[in-house]
Amino acid sequence: MARRIVWGIVFIIIAALLQSTVFSRIAVYIHAVPDIALCILVFSAYVNGTMVGQLTGFLSGFLLDFLSSAPLGLNAFIRTLVGAITGFLKGNFFLDVFFLPMALCAGATIFKAAAFLLLHLIFSGAVPSYDFSGPVFWIELCMNTLLAPVLFGLLKLFDPLLADQRENV
Repeated sequence: MARRIVWGIVFIIIAALLQSTVFSRIAVYIHAVPDIALCILVFSAYVNGTMVGQLTGFLSGFLLDFLSSAPLGLNAFIRTLVGAITGFLKGNFFLDVFFLPMALCAGATIFKAAAFLLLHLIFSGAVPSYDFSGPVFWIELCMNTLLAPVLFGLLKLFDPLLADQRENV
């Protein structure tokens, strides 16, 4: 279990660094960047279950808090919830190559945005939030949804590192 968590965090941190450097340079006008780190967390949580999803989400979110200007623990909290909910779905659906990755990543993106909004309302503006009437959220949702099958296909190549080999999902 520890090996899967560590490798999941390594993949997520690499994706977060790519998001903050390479992809942020591409998104000049709209400032919408796909959250590849979230999609990797969704993959890891779905193939490994709730405990690995929670721990990977918390530890990677905590490291992402240091990379961003968000309040310490914000990403850790939200990604722990995403990892737990996605991990809870393990074994309930067949992991196809197209529709389920899209649905899981779209659901995680919507959940992340709703959680940011709720925390924004609770903490009276100290937490950043998505503007649901603006294009940034909708473009990020579309990018995460469309990139999910490709990303899950690439991550399946790393199954020996990211998934438990005893359980064939």
